[in-house]
Amino acid sequence: MINLGIIQTIGQGLNRPECVLSHQSGLLFCSDWADNGGVSITSASGKVQHISSNESEFIVKPNGIAVEQQGSFLMAHLGAEEGGIFRLHPNGTLEDVLLEIDGVILPPSNYVHIDTQERLWITVSTRKIPRAAAYRSDVEDGFVILVDKKGARIVAENLGYTNECLVHPDGQRLFVNETFARRLTSFDIADDGSLSNRKTICEFGEGTFPDGMTFDTQGGIWITSIISNRVIRVLEDGSQEIILEDVDSGHLKSVETAFKAHSLDRPHLDQVHSKRLKNISSLAFGGKDLNVAYLGCLLGDHIAHFPSNYQGVAPTHWTAPLDKLMTVLDV
Repeated sequence: MINLGIIQTIGQGLNRPECVLSHQSGLLFCSDWADNGGVSITSASGKVQHISSNESEFIVKPNGIAVEQQGSFLMAHLGAEEGGIFRLHPNGTLEDVLLEIDGVILPPSNYVHIDTQERLWITVSTRKIPRAAAYRSDVEDGFVILVDKKGARIVAENLGYTNECLVHPDGQRLFVNETFARRLTSFDIADDGSLSNRKTICEFGEGTFPDGMTFDTQGGIWITSIISNRVIRVLEDGSQEIILEDVDSGHLKSVETAFKAHSLDRPHLDQVHSKRLKNISSLAFGGKDLNVAYLGCLLGDHIAHFPSNYQGVAPTHWTAPLDKLMTVLDV
C-alpha cells in the first residue's frame, strides 16, 4: 500500500472537483461548482483558470464531465431535483444536449463518457428525490443512457446507484460502478449499442463505496471509493488490491452502521475524517507517460496526486487538439 507521505497536490481554490480528467498537454480538467457552474483547468505549473457558464438564470452543477475534441465540455448536471447533459463552450455559452428521456425530465445526472465512436454513455444514479434516499443496498433504480446517431435510449436499468461508467479499451464492453450495491458490473456492447450479458466483476466489502474508475495498460481496473478514500486495483477475475487508503476507523465504523441500518445520509458524505485526502471520487492517469494518478474529490480545493507503478490507458480525449479552448487559456 502506498505511503500517504508521497501524495502531493496541485492547483488551489477548486470548488468540488468531483471529476478529474487529464490531457497530453499537461492540463487537468475538473468539474467546478463556483459561480454559475463550469470547469476548472489546472496547468502543469499549478495555475488554475475557470470557465464558468454565462447563463445567468440557471446554475449548472457539473458532476461528471467529458472533454470534446475542440475543447468544449459535456457536463452531467447533478441538480437537487433535475439533471441533464449540457455542453459548456470555451466562451462560457451553455447548450442543452439531453434534458429528458422517454418524455420524462432526467433526474439528477451523474456521469457522461465519450467513447472512441463518439457515442455518449450517461449514468443516472437513481430516480429517487432526494437522491440520498438511494444511499442503501436495497434500492436499485439507476440506469444507463446511450446517445448515438440513432438518438437517446436507456440501455441498462435496475442498477444500485449508477456512478462512473467507461467503455473498456477493447471497445466491446461497458464497465459500471454501482456505488451502494457495492459492486463493479460489466456488459457486452452489441454493434447497435445495446447491452447484454450483465456480469458482476467483483463485489466490495465494508468501507468501500465505488465511485470513480479508469484502466491501466496491464488489465487493471482502478476504483476510487468515497468516504474511505480508497484506491483499489481490480483484475477481471475479481481479485482486489488496495493501492491507497486514508480513513479514520471510527468514522468508517459509524458509516457502516448507518449503511446497514439504511440510514446513510448526506452528513456521512459531507464530512472528512482523514489525514490527506478529502473524500476522493475519481482518478485519472496523466503525466508524460500516464504514470501519475490524479484524484478528484468531493470536499477538497485541490487535486491530490501520486506516482504509479502502472501506466494508465490514454483517455479518448488524450490527443484532442482543443483548438477553441486554447484560444481562451493563458497557459
